[in-house]
Amino acid sequence: MALQRRQREQGRQLRSEAEQAAAAQAARQRRLRFAGFAGVVVMAVAAIVAAAAASSGGNTGSAPLRVETTSIRSLSGLRPAPSPGPLGPEAVPIPIAPQLASNASAATGRTVDGIECSTSEQTLFHIHTHLTIFVDGKPRQIPYGIGIAPPRQLQQTPQGPFVAGGSCFYWLHTHAADGIIHIESPVQRTYTLGDLFDIWGQPLTPDRVGPASGSVTAFYDGAPYRGDPRAIPLGRHVQIQLDVGRPLVAPERISFAGTGL
Repeated sequence: MALQRRQREQGRQLRSEAEQAAAAQAARQRRLRFAGFAGVVVMAVAAIVAAAAASSGGNTGSAPLRVETTSIRSLSGLRPAPSPGPLGPEAVPIPIAPQLASNASAATGRTVDGIECSTSEQTLFHIHTHLTIFVDGKPRQIPYGIGIAPPRQLQQTPQGPFVAGGSCFYWLHTHAADGIIHIESPVQRTYTLGDLFDIWGQPLTPDRVGPASGSVTAFYDGAPYRGDPRAIPLGRHVQIQLDVGRPLVAPERISFAGTGL
């Protein structure tokens, strides 16, 4: 227990250091601009974003997410979830498994699905979702650094690698290989799992997850999800699992308690 508390505290410290580094980088860049011109541009962009959000008619993040699921009893032959692995730098387990796919093909600055890559992390809308993936019953890692454009500032911690910064941050990104998706956006809206995979540069369909092909079974907070996996919404502390092929694995659950996420 004492070791887990120390790991959680180290995870919180790493996130704090990453946020401070990003803020310092943004401050340096702001000093390079003409203050008056930058102020006008920022206000104009904020007004446009606010107007677009108000007129979109979409979920603002405050309303309950609408997700269609069915009973877990509708599935038979579920294998018990394996050990989730040791705690990583965010005090969340990292599976002892190969990556599903690297972040080599991830976006590096261009806008994706209306999601920009900002020079600092955004905190107006700040939530976290957990993603787990199994292929033919075996776990796969989600890589660190998705949505953080190179050159990445990689810290090697006793609990594993942690990406503290980069040239810019997409509003959806990963800092560690623990499956935690950081949603840090300047506007409240509903983001989806398809958005993350598009930033990752990997396909996501009812029969494909990245390079893995086969029938895809999705779980949303422990219940079988009905619909296109691309449309799965990312919510606060929501736990999503994708199983490609067979056998199916019972939904894995992690604890957010004490992580600071």
